[in-house]
Amino acid sequence: MSALHSQHTPPTRRDEPGALLHRSSRASAYRPVVDLDSGSVVAVEVAAAPPAVRGSHTEVTVQEESAVAEWLLALVQEAAATESLLPLVLPLPARMLAGEGFVSLMESRLRRAGRRPRDITLMLSADMAEMARATVVSGTARLRSAGFRCGFGTAMVRPDLVVEAAPFLMRIDPGIVSGVAEDQRHATVVEGLARIGRGSGVYALASGVLSAEDVVRLRRCGIRVGTGPFFADQTWRPGERVALVPEPTAGQDGQEDAGPRVTEFMVPPVGLDADATSEQVLESFTGNPALNSVILIDHRERPVGVVDRTRFLLSVTGRYGHALHAKRPALRLAESPRTVPAWMSALAALRVAGQDTERVYDDLIATNTYGQCLGVVHISALIQSLSRS
Repeated sequence: MSALHSQHTPPTRRDEPGALLHRSSRASAYRPVVDLDSGSVVAVEVAAAPPAVRGSHTEVTVQEESAVAEWLLALVQEAAATESLLPLVLPLPARMLAGEGFVSLMESRLRRAGRRPRDITLMLSADMAEMARATVVSGTARLRSAGFRCGFGTAMVRPDLVVEAAPFLMRIDPGIVSGVAEDQRHATVVEGLARIGRGSGVYALASGVLSAEDVVRLRRCGIRVGTGPFFADQTWRPGERVALVPEPTAGQDGQEDAGPRVTEFMVPPVGLDADATSEQVLESFTGNPALNSVILIDHRERPVGVVDRTRFLLSVTGRYGHALHAKRPALRLAESPRTVPAWMSALAALRVAGQDTERVYDDLIATNTYGQCLGVVHISALIQSLSRS
């Protein structure tokens, strides 16, 4: 990620936590992270220059850990002023992976700001490629265990490190993305990185997207999210519009039915962590009488179970039902999710629903290329729409 460099660095008091560090005074910039299929903004990337170490430190000090944690907290609070509830992608100096106490410092400060760790992706600086493998693997594991998502700020790392460290995001450098629409060599590299990402469950993020032609070619290569000047300029703020992406061609190899895509009938899902209790699910149903189902998702936003309202309430409201199930994992009462890809037509989705005669009216879950939950589709909505066409 390119940082925004300050033209003036104010003096730092020696008694502050970041006394050994320079601080940047220049305001942060925001970049929309865009779904290349739908054109919607799925996250906000914050671009800012991190505190720079004064002098040479071979090890991460407690003062540096505290200063970086405070700097990230300031970025979160600044982003909160935009009233954006989208997930944030924050820059993180890769050397923080070696700091034993950094994760706990970061977690406590972000929770104080009202942000859950799962709403934050920490994008490691590109120099992570030069760090020791064990440091990267152990550092990302600590971040993940605290609930944070981790991003690799460069794709210039060994593929086996991507598999072992299992980041949430992997940035494809602008130098590779540029020219992808005209240069087959660039397209081949991007397609290979997309395959590595898909195979290991890692989002490949194209940075530096310049044109609509880039968007079309990136989609053909298997890339589903991107950021760059094509979508918005440097003055963009969360909540503002972004450039429209070219309409994707429906289906794969032109074989699916004509008609509206299933995403036109998609509603936001009510999702809980995979280890949520039955009592938490009951609260969701009680608070929303119109809710048909609750989706249980893993740390990568992939559905692992779906709790149907009717069958769940029959289980927990019967004799001794609450006592038996309330404090236990809701996954025990969940069923396997019925998923359909977001590019599928509504008619094809109805066929999928009809394959299970016992659950024909259960909600479908629309997913992206990575199997992550995008939304819920009510069968009744599909039937009503297609009956009018």
